[in-house]
Parts: sequence; structure tokens; C-alpha cells
Amino acid sequence: MGYAIGEFSSITGMGIHTLRYYEKENLIIPERKENGRRYYSDGDILWIQFIKRLKDTDMPIKEIQKYAGLRTQGDNTLEERMEMLIHHRAALKEKIVAMQEHLENLDNKISYYKTEIKKKHQYAG
Repeated sequence: MGYAIGEFSSITGMGIHTLRYYEKENLIIPERKENGRRYYSDGDILWIQFIKRLKDTDMPIKEIQKYAGLRTQGDNTLEERMEMLIHHRAALKEKIVAMQEHLENLDNKISYYKTEIKKKHQYAG
């Protein structure tokens, strides 16, 4: 099925300007009708969802562009794309460990404040 840019924007939750920017950056390459209008496929929806996931996991736009370029080259780049994702996964795991440590430190500080506030109220009462 083909979607016009407005409909595709609504489906993906991405603004039209963002979609045009993605096209300019070769992250997505929509098909064109005879009149030159863009149209997007169900496969493009899945691809945009994947791009959003990569962005949400802090993959730099340059890396996403590299991945997109490899994707357009076809199956002969499967290994290179997999290696990119393996590398990104390792970086993401490191970030998760660091964020977990930050969360634990915040939890400890909150517990300290709760204890101190409770003590203060006990002595005031």
C-alpha cells in the first residue's frame, strides 16, 4: 500500500519536515508517483520505526546514515550491518550499567533524605 507524506506522517508520528529532512539525509528514500509526489510503503513504516529505535538508543545520526547506506546496498552488507548493531548494543549496555549506577546513587540519596526528615519530625514532635 502506498501512503502520501501526510498520511505517513500521521502513521509514524514524525513530522513532514522531519521526513523531508530524513529524505535529504538519505535515511529514507520514498518512491515517487508519475506526478513526482512521494509515497511510502508498509516497509517504510517498519524502517522509520527502526530508525526511531536507533535514535532512542542514542545512535549518532552519522551512524544511522551509514547503516541506511549499507541497507540500500542490499544483502551483501548484512555482516557489516550486524557488526554495527553489535557494536551499538555493547555501547548501549555500558550506558545502561552507568545509568543503573546513577539510579542507585539517587535512590541512596533519597533514602538518606527520608531518614533525615523522619528524624527531624521525631525530634520536633
